Amino acid sequence: PTMAEMRAECAKLGIGISDPLGYNNGYVLVMREDEARKLGIVTISDLAKHPELTAGIDPEYLGRQDGWRPLTQTYGLQFRKVVSMAHGFVYQALNLGRIDVTDGYGTDGEIIDYKLRVLKDDRTYFPAYYAVFLFRLDTPEKALDAMRKLEGRISDEEMRQMNVQARKPDQYEAVAEQFLEKSGLITPAAARSIPQTSVARKIAGYTLEHLKLVTISMILAVLIGIPLGILSSKPGWLSTIILGTVGTIQTIPSLALLALLVPISFLGISMWTAIVALFLYSLLPIVRNTATGIQNIPAPIRESAAALGLEPRARLFKVYMPMASRTILAGVKVSSVINVGTAALAALIGAGGLGEPMLDGLSRNDASTILQGAIPAAVLAILVQVAFDGLDRVIIPKGVR
Repeated sequence: PTMAEMRAECAKLGIGISDPLGYNNGYVLVMREDEARKLGIVTISDLAKHPELTAGIDPEYLGRQDGWRPLTQTYGLQFRKVVSMAHGFVYQALNLGRIDVTDGYGTDGEIIDYKLRVLKDDRTYFPAYYAVFLFRLDTPEKALDAMRKLEGRISDEEMRQMNVQARKPDQYEAVAEQFLEKSGLITPAAARSIPQTSVARKIAGYTLEHLKLVTISMILAVLIGIPLGILSSKPGWLSTIILGTVGTIQTIPSLALLALLVPISFLGISMWTAIVALFLYSLLPIVRNTATGIQNIPAPIRESAAALGLEPRARLFKVYMPMASRTILAGVKVSSVINVGTAALAALIGAGGLGEPMLDGLSRNDASTILQGAIPAAVLAILVQVAFDGLDRVIIPKGVR
């Protein structure tokens, strides 16, 4: 479709489209310059003469309709081996000689960093992927005017150079300011007035978001999981259904569970989708441990409670639950520690948390950025473990301890 046709369709949804900003971030195939020169490979067609090469391809590109399979069919390519590899790692693998060819984006800074040769698309297979802004049609005109100043202003080479310079998150603003100043779009005084956020403050913000996700999901898991565990402690079909259901949920890969929840109308792409996913993943240890703790209470104690004339409810809360409290708390502890790690996936749907710097670092193969999320998450998991060790003395009766 033409730009006019796309704008007409998007307008029905209340969405506008800017003109292209200038650069094309389409797909390219790249090789190490020295190897390409040695083999005489300049175009993608030249690869057909070298089936002995190994290709490392991003998993998304392998499955795209405009991706790897139709590309190889168009050019008649065959490779000795094709491995699926996340985009954040392909350039490092290429530089180390683990792979010979990979797909990339036209503005990747690694093309300059690793001195790679971009193979000429001599059959014009790759479509153009021009950068545009999407915006709500009710966006204030002043904001739109500022945005439109970037239309047609950024070339492929300029974006590639900026990607080289912006190696760490704390450099993004500086690189952007430098370009805007050089282009005459802002004055130095305006650049200095742009608020800066320190790395420490960013990590603190991610950590608070992470804690929010973990806390809400764990409260829900405890409030619902323990009653389900009590029901599961009794033999019968209900116990089988409950334990079977929470066990099955645990076998669903976390990414797949998020994908299944997103289409639900009242969840969608939101914080609550991540919370529901974390809640579901937290149920199994709590339900299973609660049921097991109650079931393992010795028969003489059960008989003594009955002989004392205690009602079933009193037996449960005055005898069975205190006796099973150690096992129940162990289940809650396991769920909480796992929850802290799993909550990183919330960043995939924009729910925030410590997964954001991890995903950012993985996409750019930047270990320091990954550690900005990984270290606080590990510390948080240790603190949760220590906190529950302290709760043992508060919740578990002295006699059971």
